[in-house]
Amino acid sequence: MNKSTLRRQLKAARNAHTPATRRQAARSALRLALRHGLLLRARRIGLYLPHGGEFDTHLLLNQLLGMRRTYYLPMLPPRGRVMRFGRIGRTTRMENNRYGIAEPQDAQPLRARQLDLLLLPLVGFDLAGHRLGMGGGYYDATLAFMHHRRHWRKPRLVGIAYECQRVDALPHDPWDMPLDAVLTERRLYRFPSGGHSPR
Repeated sequence: MNKSTLRRQLKAARNAHTPATRRQAARSALRLALRHGLLLRARRIGLYLPHGGEFDTHLLLNQLLGMRRTYYLPMLPPRGRVMRFGRIGRTTRMENNRYGIAEPQDAQPLRARQLDLLLLPLVGFDLAGHRLGMGGGYYDATLAFMHHRRHWRKPRLVGIAYECQRVDALPHDPWDMPLDAVLTERRLYRFPSGGHSPR
């Protein structure tokens, strides 16, 4: 099955969640993140604001604020596809970008390589750690520098998704960046670097 067909099917499954099941999934995922210490060691954490049917991250954002962690949201570039990440504070001014997603306006942006952990949205994932995105190529372009690293990977890449977005195998291209883990409402999938199955 090609990416376009999979993307359409998985978005439909994701969008079928009711507001109540979305809230319950967000609570369950937060409990799992805390149980596994996902947020403990990272100092600079990149996150996203949910758009459309994406997994709701607001509870994670509130948890980071309570833990006094520094977190950053993606900022679209005027040209090209390489995003920067703007720090969020209590007085940060937000404006919608061209896709209707709020992003920080007053921030001094960081490059992705300056983040310790990046929690990113996805449309689908498989048990080899491959990610299917929306098809815009923003995360692929932003993380392309990681293909040139042999041993040291930063930031750590963790997808956030509903369990219904998992498939047995995804078609993938050489420029696709594999994930280190995926957090769902049921479990934290960990993928060995370059491996083919979750730990």
